[in-house]
Formats: sequence, structure tokens, C-alpha cells
Amino acid sequence: MTQLLEHPKTSTLNHAAASNEAAARPGDNCVLCGEPSQKLFEKYGVWIRECPTCSHRFAVPEQQTGHVESLYDDDYFFGGGAGYDDYLSEAKLLTAHGRRYARVLSRFSEPGRLFDVGAAAGFILKGLAEAGWEGQGIEPNATMARHAREELNLDVACGTLEDMPAESQFDVVSMIQVVAHFVDPHQATQRVAELVRPGGLCLVETWNVRSWSARLFGRNWHEYSPPSVLQWYSPVTLRRLFADHGFEQIAQGRPSKKISIGHARSLLEHGQDQSLVARLGAGVLKCLPGEMTLPYPSEDLFWAVYRKHA
Repeated sequence: MTQLLEHPKTSTLNHAAASNEAAARPGDNCVLCGEPSQKLFEKYGVWIRECPTCSHRFAVPEQQTGHVESLYDDDYFFGGGAGYDDYLSEAKLLTAHGRRYARVLSRFSEPGRLFDVGAAAGFILKGLAEAGWEGQGIEPNATMARHAREELNLDVACGTLEDMPAESQFDVVSMIQVVAHFVDPHQATQRVAELVRPGGLCLVETWNVRSWSARLFGRNWHEYSPPSVLQWYSPVTLRRLFADHGFEQIAQGRPSKKISIGHARSLLEHGQDQSLVARLGAGVLKCLPGEMTLPYPSEDLFWAVYRKHA
């Protein structure tokens, strides 16, 4: 279901204060609002923290320098665990997901120039390009970026959003399953604001920490997987973050998403030491071909479209 928002609330968070407070006490203060946070529980040796003031949940990686380059190596895309057992086998599924998001964007914009952050092997960008978008992208993993260029003929550079010079602006910046991985949400969102033209859009898909599934499973929710995932948003906290950087939310919904058996099995096996449900699910999926797909069965995903103030 899609929710159109004509009068989104103005954010009460202050980016400058957040940055100053976080610099004063790194790891203790909320990465969004700068107020003191509290430890909730430990997962994979990393503390999940929550801010009592704004309700954001986050984790701070032990080593922030080189975090992206070291974490999203080839093993993330081919080694299973919290990543993928074979990302390239997801080509058809992810290209179709890109086409679905092209239909979402068509409600708000004619096809134009689009920049995809965390483009991986380019499959979602390919789906958007098939719908008429002139696409570029950036991806920290060299193997994935090379696949996008050489196999799909897409303009995908190897690098990170934070290090990319904002030399031109785009009609849309897309971030599908990306915002949860940023070490510094404000730094990343400010760079997005620099890349989006006035009146342009940002499309985000991410997980909802306030969803029914997240509440039901608690610390065993599959998205609590640091250090790969570091930020756990709700629609409210993500809307506030983008408001801090000059955007208003104009739409929100839940994606019609499919997942391969192989990817689902990899995720469940990664967390099966924590959950009886995960162990049982992984056992069932071992009996099915990895290339099969099934509808993603939960409601803990959401997408949102934000428009930059003109």
C-alpha cells in the first residue's frame, strides 16, 4: 500500500549539533540527533544501541576507516553468511525489482538522469534503464562494478558515495538496500543532497525496525547483522534524517519483493545459532533448488520517495 504525504512533519533534529556531540563522545551518542544513547544488546560481538530521544537504533564499527572496502569484498557477494551465496545468480530477480521501482518513480517524474548508490553488479540499474532512465552508479566492490560495465554496458564507477565528487546533479538518486550500511548517515545524506537537483527525488528502500516482524523476533530479527548493517531506521527516523538535508517525503509504501531460495537459505544459516525458527527454516530450504524464488514473506521492508526543496 502506498501512502502519499502532502504535509510531512518538519524534522526537529539538528545536524550540526549531532555532529558536534558525536565527535565529543564517539560511539555513545546517537548518530542522528547527537543525544546520549544506551546499549540494548550485543550481536556478533557488536553492541546495538538505541537513542531514547529520537528512537534510532545503530551500531558503531570497531574500525571506521576502510570499513566499506574491507566488508564488501568478494566474499560478501559470493561467500554466503550475511551477504549472498552467489549475487550474480540474482540477475533476473533484481532487474525485475528495478523495473518495479521505475513504475514507482513514474508517478512523480518523467525518466531523466538517475544515479544509483551501491549499484553492485548493476542489475537494479539495468531495470531502471530499461524503463528509460539514463543511469549511472557507484559501487565499492571492484568485481561487481566491473561486471556492470563489461557485461551490462552500464556506467558504474568503483568507489564510495562519501568519496565521490559531486560534479553534476541528477533528477533521481536511488539507494536500494544501502542506507542501513552507512557509518555516518548525515555525511552520506548530505552527499545525496549535493547530487540531487533542486526539485529532484531520492528513492530509498530499507528495513523497518518498528515493523511487526522486528518487534516479534527482537534481537533475533535477521537485520540485526553488524558490522554489515549499522543503522536500523523506522519510516519516522528516516524521514527526519532527509528533512535535515532539505528533503520532504512525498510517498511511502512496501515493496513487492522476491527473494531467491539460495539467498534466503544463506541468511537463515547465518543466524541459525540464534533462533530455532532460523534453523528450521534453513533445513526446509536445503531441500529446494537455490535458483527458485519466493515472495518475501514479511512486512519489515519499506520504500520512500523524498523530494529536494527547490
